[in-house]
Amino acid sequence: MQNKTDEEITAMVQLGDLESFSFLVERYEGKLKRYARKFLANSEDINDTAQEIFIKAYVNIKSFDTGKRFSPWIYRIAHNELVNMLKKKEKNPLPFFDADTLFPHPISKEETDRKTKEEEIKKALDKCLNEIPFKYREPLLLFYMEELSYNEIAEVMRVPISTVGVRLKRGKRMLKNICDKLNLSYGNEEIV
Repeated sequence: MQNKTDEEITAMVQLGDLESFSFLVERYEGKLKRYARKFLANSEDINDTAQEIFIKAYVNIKSFDTGKRFSPWIYRIAHNELVNMLKKKEKNPLPFFDADTLFPHPISKEETDRKTKEEEIKKALDKCLNEIPFKYREPLLLFYMEELSYNEIAEVMRVPISTVGVRLKRGKRMLKNICDKLNLSYGNEEIV
């Protein structure tokens, strides 16, 4: 099953091989929980949301067009579930994220002083990301963390591709401004 594409597995499920859906769950569970973790602080909420995403995907699997890519379709379901969950909850802070993945920076991990500084920077970047509105934070996370293309992000968010570009640009600018206000730099090297 590992050599089959998501779309091939989905076609098998649509044809009645319902047990093959577990392979899609296996492939996407970690990714979707990681994505949800960027918006929800409580691990129980994250697990519940991931479960709801898979339930909705399973129930609606027949509506999936196997001529298209599966990942934007399931991320669209995830987007809807997260929006619903966020509407139910008051603003919760984002959990700590790995800034090295989103914002590579030249901090040496071998030196103790620099490692301590790295932790401080990660916490500050997490705080910066918390201050960005959802409509700009989501495309940043989809692009940098989930590695979706502009087209895929447009599908997930149901906005034109040009809007994705604008929101990414504005989101990066907001992030930079917030980091600048917090004076997030290390030596002469800027973090963002």
